[in-house]
Amino acid sequence: MGFAFAEIEGEPYWDETACYAFTAAEIDALEAATAELERLTRLACAHVVREDTGRALGLSETAWTLAKRSWLRGEPSLYGRMDLRWDGAGPPKLLEYNADTPTALFEAAVVQWEWLQCTNPALDQFNGLHEALIVAWPRLGLPARVHFACAKDSIEDRGTLDYLRDTAIQAGLAAPALTMDEIGWDGRCFRDADEQPIQAIFKLYPWDWLLAEDFGAHIPHAPTRWIEPAWRLMPASKAFLALLWALFPDHPNLLPAYLEPGRCGGPEIAKPYWGREGANITAPGAEIPGPYTDQPRVWQRYAELPCFAGRYPALGSWVIAGVPAGLGIREDATPITRDTSRFVPHWFQPEGSK
Repeated sequence: MGFAFAEIEGEPYWDETACYAFTAAEIDALEAATAELERLTRLACAHVVREDTGRALGLSETAWTLAKRSWLRGEPSLYGRMDLRWDGAGPPKLLEYNADTPTALFEAAVVQWEWLQCTNPALDQFNGLHEALIVAWPRLGLPARVHFACAKDSIEDRGTLDYLRDTAIQAGLAAPALTMDEIGWDGRCFRDADEQPIQAIFKLYPWDWLLAEDFGAHIPHAPTRWIEPAWRLMPASKAFLALLWALFPDHPNLLPAYLEPGRCGGPEIAKPYWGREGANITAPGAEIPGPYTDQPRVWQRYAELPCFAGRYPALGSWVIAGVPAGLGIREDATPITRDTSRFVPHWFQPEGSK
């Protein structure tokens, strides 16, 4: 299937020695919670733009200018992944929103569906990702040619990028690939290695990294459309968790979160604003190393992941074009989900079936 990163550094990443079983009602609850959190996200973004408070999310002046302009233009989002804590009792809780460069998409959309068809096709899965992506591309208002770029040294990123290219091609777009270091600037617009103009580009590369590149200074002046759009910098910042709690206190799908420690009313977990894959998270009994030690942090009420047979699952609920579309689950032997966590499949039994 082209799943080149089913093992990472000699260790299993795809793990079908276990799966998670849901009822149809539980899937409905996850889908409803995801839709509600997406609604809150859009309301919070509108609030930040209206109040002009993007700098409080840790955005530089340039980043905030781009994000605000992108929001006011109404640039649509393609995808995002909400990481949720849920044990089936009570409402699902948002841990964070991977709103800029989420991965684990190919395995959620394609691999676990193939697993289900091979093992028990009578069951169902919360997984309309592939079809939703193909439908979404034409609705983004893009030119007929969209470039796709990521860093050249990540097998996982390349696998995710190639999968998204495939969905774009199925949607009728031309989708040439390049690496980030092949993006050139001719004084007026960005160009690829063949000197073709880059009118639109999907970049599996974080906005905060993008703006730090040498060519980042040209982004505000270039006509290129970027996917994800720059306004996704707002929910991508972990400081957004504190904003959500301030705007919607005691919401059943949110955890208390603040920009200062000691206010959550119990144990807390500290997260760097732009941290990834669990790096530099500090939680009760755990301190994860990483490269983000110099970043400001947000403090969130610590809600330890449930434990099943010694494994702690984080539920990755996917949003395609603003609509809930599927589920992927990553497990770890510890309560902190990291880049070494494994992906495990799921299924549910449709209503009325035996």
